[in-house]
Amino acid sequence: MSEHQSTIPDALIGMRFDQALTQLFSDYSRGRIQAWIRNGRITVEGREIRPRDLTRGGERVRLVAEPEENDTWEPEALPLAVVYEDEEIIVIDKPVGLVVHPGAGNPSGTLVNALLHHDPHLAGIPRAGIVHRIDKDTSGLLVVARTLRAHKRLVELLKDHGIAREYDGVVVGTMLSGGCIDAPVGRHAIHRTRMAVTNRGRSAITHYRIRRRFSAHTHIQINLETGRTHQIRVHMAHIGHPLVGDPTYGGRLFIPKGADEALVEILRGFKRQALHARRLSFSHPVSDEPCVFDSPLPEDFVGLLDALA
Repeated sequence: MSEHQSTIPDALIGMRFDQALTQLFSDYSRGRIQAWIRNGRITVEGREIRPRDLTRGGERVRLVAEPEENDTWEPEALPLAVVYEDEEIIVIDKPVGLVVHPGAGNPSGTLVNALLHHDPHLAGIPRAGIVHRIDKDTSGLLVVARTLRAHKRLVELLKDHGIAREYDGVVVGTMLSGGCIDAPVGRHAIHRTRMAVTNRGRSAITHYRIRRRFSAHTHIQINLETGRTHQIRVHMAHIGHPLVGDPTYGGRLFIPKGADEALVEILRGFKRQALHARRLSFSHPVSDEPCVFDSPLPEDFVGLLDALA
């Protein structure tokens, strides 16, 4: 719990209190300010207010900031690959098979459970500090906020395309060149657990370039401009080059003509999408220093590339 006191300056006269206080206490989001106004943690001249009330200037404001702790997610002593951490952020290298958030079918054993054991204070940060996710069977890097100010800034950076996310992927088919896929992604009209390219979806933009061509597959680098659920998987399938091993969007197993037994065995045994979040770069949410992190390709991904070569 922390307490802040301030005075409404003339520059904020006539604004809604929730808007004015978001500027006055810039470490916190407007949504959190609104919640604190409603539950009485913010008072003006000793009185409770409403978010829509207007400022007059000169009012004395008191904010008692106490994070809303999540009591439904339990900490668990699970392995956690910490690439970097300081007082504001943690960068994690997530292995294949680890679910990020608890949910139906995965109430425990997730990255969130491991993070809460690593740092119990994350219970007071929205979504335990996670601002972007990667799928269960996608490996690689993600950043976690340890404080409310870091969380607010990272969310802003993500919205403004200030967090660069670079992936490695292996797709079916030999691509001729790199490109950009600009196609909206939303919930599938029939299969509600899947996503699809649809006019009812949200804007989604994926950039890709060729790293290496094989006889019937291509190793590509992928850069996300937006971050929709399953975006890369949906987009690559949409252009006819699904990710190798993708159980949802990959279609039937593709075995190229002339493949030797070793390659056939590798392709049959590769049961997850060939996708790895290899690089993460952004400005530190507090110091503004450049942060760049890299993750080596996992063994199964390297084995796939070796078999295709």
